[in-house]
Amino acid sequence: MPAVSALARFRDRVSDDAIAVDMDAAEQAAADLLRALGLPVDAEEMIETPRRMAHAYAEMVTAEPFALTTFPNRKGYDELVVVGDIPVRCLCEHHMLPFVGVAHVGYLPADRILGLSKFARLVEFVAHRPQTQERLTQEIAEQLEHRLRPRGVGVVLDAEHTCMTLRGARSRGSRTLTSAMLGGLRDNAATRAEFLALTRGLRPS
Repeated sequence: MPAVSALARFRDRVSDDAIAVDMDAAEQAAADLLRALGLPVDAEEMIETPRRMAHAYAEMVTAEPFALTTFPNRKGYDELVVVGDIPVRCLCEHHMLPFVGVAHVGYLPADRILGLSKFARLVEFVAHRPQTQERLTQEIAEQLEHRLRPRGVGVVLDAEHTCMTLRGARSRGSRTLTSAMLGGLRDNAATRAEFLALTRGLRPS
């Protein structure tokens, strides 16, 4: 089978060069925090905990770069493309506790179409930065609009926040839904309703 020519696909490198991690400082800060909370950091059972804690948080806030591959829309496909149940794992910037759930992402193609696996890669990339669910939803939509230039974008996030379920109100089982619509999915009521109906069918009742 012939190789895909350079003209038939486009790879947009997505990276976050602003993040610089100082693991030594992070480990010391983790030890100081645990000690300040009255935990026995010097006990045999916890002697490695500051290092593990620092590496765990570094993993959660550091996004791996990737190539956002797109292809020419040769057949002029102009209907909705929706990828659902994309896993979302992000740290809440208010408590540095995780919120987890799924994202449903859709777009109306224009000149190019996106490789399907790249939806999950883009969601994972944006979710590595600690933030609120509202902003995460908007940033996923904006990234897709900026890099693909489609006729419209829609994103729905359905997540459980451990800062609500494990502390504070301890509201077990509560979920937060957010949405962002751009272009044709915001301006056209019928298309917006179609997208929301498709994503509603993916969400648990």
